[in-house]
Amino acid sequence: MSEQEPLRVEHRPNGVTVLTFDNPDRRNPMTARLTEQWRHTLHALREAPDLRAVVVTGTGPAFCSGADLGELADRHDESLPAARTHLSAFYRTWLTLRDLPVPTVAAVNGHAVGAGLALALACDLRYAAEDARLGAPFVHLGLHPGMATTATLAEAVGLPRARELMLTGRLVSGARAAALGMVHEAVPADQVLATALAAADEIAAAAPLAVRLTKAALAQGQPTVEQALTWEALAQPVTTTTDDFREGVSARRERRRPHFTGA
Repeated sequence: MSEQEPLRVEHRPNGVTVLTFDNPDRRNPMTARLTEQWRHTLHALREAPDLRAVVVTGTGPAFCSGADLGELADRHDESLPAARTHLSAFYRTWLTLRDLPVPTVAAVNGHAVGAGLALALACDLRYAAEDARLGAPFVHLGLHPGMATTATLAEAVGLPRARELMLTGRLVSGARAAALGMVHEAVPADQVLATALAAADEIAAAAPLAVRLTKAALAQGQPTVEQALTWEALAQPVTTTTDDFREGVSARRERRRPHFTGA
C-alpha cells in the first residue's frame, strides 16, 4: 500500500463532507490504520458546527470489504475477555457514524460485505451500484455477525429476510438489495456517487436545525402515535422560533428558494 492515507476527507462549501475509502487494491478493508483515522475524523465531524450531511463511499471495485481478516486472524490466540474488549471497541468506533447529528448517506460504489455492509446500514440513506454485491457472509467464515448487523439488517429488510441473508450468508446484487429494502435505490455504477451527493445536497439546502431534530426523532425507531406527538410538541415549537422558519415561510410566499443559515 502507498503512503497515502486510506481515508480521504473532502469538505464541500455547502456543508457536505465526503469520506472516501482509498485502498482499492485491497478492496478497502477496515484495517487498524483506517479505523484509527476514522475515529479521529468522526470525532472532528461531531464537533463541526457547519456540517450538514456526510457521504461515505469507496474507490475501486469495493465500497468496503469489512474487517481486515488478516488482522483478525492474528488475534486468534487472545483470551475471550481481550477479544471481546477489542471487538467491542472496533464496533463502537465504526458505528459512531450513527451518532452524527446530521444525516449520513452511503454511496455503495461496489461490494459491501460483512462489516462493510454493516457500515452502509449505519447510514441514514443508501444508494448502490446495480452490479455491486452486498451481504453478511459471516457464517461462511466461521464467525458470528458483528457490528450490530443482526439489528440493522433486520431493521432494513425485516426479520424474515434478515434471517435468510445471515443464515445462508448469501450475497445479493445492488438491484436485488434495492428490491429488498437494503438500499434505497440501485443505479448504474457511474451514477452512484452523483446520486448520493444529490441527496446530500438536498439535505444541505434544508434548514439545519429542522433536519437535525428530524434525524433525532427518526433515530428513536418506530414510535407510537403518542410518543411521536410528545416529541413533536417539543421539537416543532423550537423550530418555529428560528430565523430559518421565517425564511422558509417568506420564500414560499415569494415563490423562491429559501436560504437557510441555521439561525
